[in-house]
Amino acid sequence: MAIWHSGFPLDDANRRGRGCAVGHLGIELVEAGDDWLKARMPVDDRTRQPAGVLHGGASMVLAETLASWAAAHAVDPAKFHCVGQEINANHIRAVTDGWVYGVARPIHLGRSSQVWDVRIHDEEEKLVSIARVTMAVLATPNRY
Repeated sequence: MAIWHSGFPLDDANRRGRGCAVGHLGIELVEAGDDWLKARMPVDDRTRQPAGVLHGGASMVLAETLASWAAAHAVDPAKFHCVGQEINANHIRAVTDGWVYGVARPIHLGRSSQVWDVRIHDEEEKLVSIARVTMAVLATPNRY
């Protein structure tokens, strides 16, 4: 069963992300299923820490980006607005180059909150990070 209020507009979301942190880090949404959203992010000079591996903070930006877009499209935007409330992550494996892919899936879709599980893998499908993102659902129209 699809969770998206009116489908998921990948092209529109990617266009809107170009001029902000999402675009600066090279994050792009690549696929949406009935109950999941997938994005990718390059591991390059924009996303590496000084030690030469993927920065944990960049992984958190990828996770929050996925959960935020997913939450915003799982509600009626004429009635609700979702904002990040809490995020935590465990970083499992270092990545030095290539791409990482994140997939967000809902754990809980409630009236006042949503909880999203985001799993980030490298190109070989090895787990890099796991994040849990809690979104508050506000009873005001979407402002974006």
